[in-house]
Amino acid sequence: MTNARRTTSHRRRDPRRIARKPLAGSLAVAALLGGAWYATAATDSGDSGNGHSTAAGATTPASPSTAPTATTTASPAKSTSTTTPKAVAKTPAAAAKTVTGTLTPTSTTVALTAKFPYLTAGYNNTRQWTRTTTAVAPNGTLRVAWPAADGVHVTPLNAAGVRSGADTVVKGAKEVGGLVAHNDGFALLTRVADTNKWKETAAAIIRYTNGKQTFRTKLTGTASNDTSPGLDGQLTWNGTKYGAYFVVHGAGGFADGHFGDKLAYISAKGAKLSGGWSWGCSHNEGIALHAETTGAFTSLCFDDWRSGLFVSTGIGAPDVAPVVQREQCWAGYCGGTFPGRTGDLVKSASGRYATAFASRGAASAKKNSADSSGRGWTVTPKTSTHQVAVAFMANRNSGPGKAIYLTTAAGTENVNVHVAPYGKDRLLVSWESLKGAKCAAGTCTGTFTGTHLRLIDWNGKAQGADKVVTARISGDIAVLKNGTLTWAYAPVTPTYATPLDGASPTATSLRIARLTP
Repeated sequence: MTNARRTTSHRRRDPRRIARKPLAGSLAVAALLGGAWYATAATDSGDSGNGHSTAAGATTPASPSTAPTATTTASPAKSTSTTTPKAVAKTPAAAAKTVTGTLTPTSTTVALTAKFPYLTAGYNNTRQWTRTTTAVAPNGTLRVAWPAADGVHVTPLNAAGVRSGADTVVKGAKEVGGLVAHNDGFALLTRVADTNKWKETAAAIIRYTNGKQTFRTKLTGTASNDTSPGLDGQLTWNGTKYGAYFVVHGAGGFADGHFGDKLAYISAKGAKLSGGWSWGCSHNEGIALHAETTGAFTSLCFDDWRSGLFVSTGIGAPDVAPVVQREQCWAGYCGGTFPGRTGDLVKSASGRYATAFASRGAASAKKNSADSSGRGWTVTPKTSTHQVAVAFMANRNSGPGKAIYLTTAAGTENVNVHVAPYGKDRLLVSWESLKGAKCAAGTCTGTFTGTHLRLIDWNGKAQGADKVVTARISGDIAVLKNGTLTWAYAPVTPTYATPLDGASPTATSLRIARLTP
């Protein structure tokens, strides 16, 4: 933890989605109060889209079909602790057949019991996919978390991706910040109502066991002088304790009005544990967290003051943290957030780590002379569009060598970057490409040209040509025991031609995609 902070902050436009702008002339003032800070302005809106699905439970190549299932207006569903669809699909014979080793995802379709607003407006109303999280329990069953008007729904699935029961609806929950699946239920990182000076939500972990809530632990509050109007978070579990990493807003005390991040550890019974920190990376533009058997959980953050991606493991504010990559981490410019726009953190059998992110690179990077604290950096981006980069760390406390770029086309914007383990010794990197990109204030519009899948080894070397598919990878990916990757996404045709305006469109089904090495 650090008690240092910066004195300039923005006013937020909406607490649902955090977006950030650079400030001119603020660094000189920052010398008075060094350390982590986080200023914000936000939006939350949507736009219409076309939804598609197949028959519930059917296994198909994961590409949109022609039967529309999305609606363009959201309406609240009846609030219940569990919701049962009209028909619970049984596993057809076709669902057991898996296409392996071809980079061809297959999918099942799960009917939803409420409308899922599948788009979220980011900085400059940039189109972003509303986060879903897919998690696998030790017994191989799956849970998928997705938000709706009546709370966060957690849908149970069997290992083949077919619904196996009624949703559990976590009432009052505002965001999917992370999900851990257990054999008897799940734990959800989310936001809930709270009383504080900003009238903002609190971060909370909520555990359900056999369909009933067993604990609800708030992680922010008046006692700790913080709130969480937007999590951009991760939740992990090492078999003994949970680690929750998320954005916080100061609501009193030294950090009043500023933004940082927080890492909290919680026991299996919901008790707060020692470790972590209460105030960390400045203007955190991206969070990644990997559970470890012992010691601090491995964490990464995009920090705008120090301008780059850092290893924050066990440190909090990364004054002396290893640098993964220098980036211009202003709102819209940086590669975050990890849950929404960039990949996660993958660990190899030998203890190395890999991450992937959207990068503009650095034409130059130097200390900011206007910041007498010595912490501020100024980075001039190398490209106007985001390219796909991967970086490797020898261990959880080290910085990597030079980032490896998988794309270089200057006129193409690359978004929604993910990385996942693929078999024993390869990595799958995925991203969406937009041709004819037009960029302003760090955000780009363009024509969607597909989802790219590329296999690389643990040195970043390509293991074959890219495969472009129509399936999307828009949420957290779960890895089954046999190495199969599975994730949930709304069956709609992506478009990034214009910013979002108005309410989000909604979908009434999810695709559960599977990709087996």
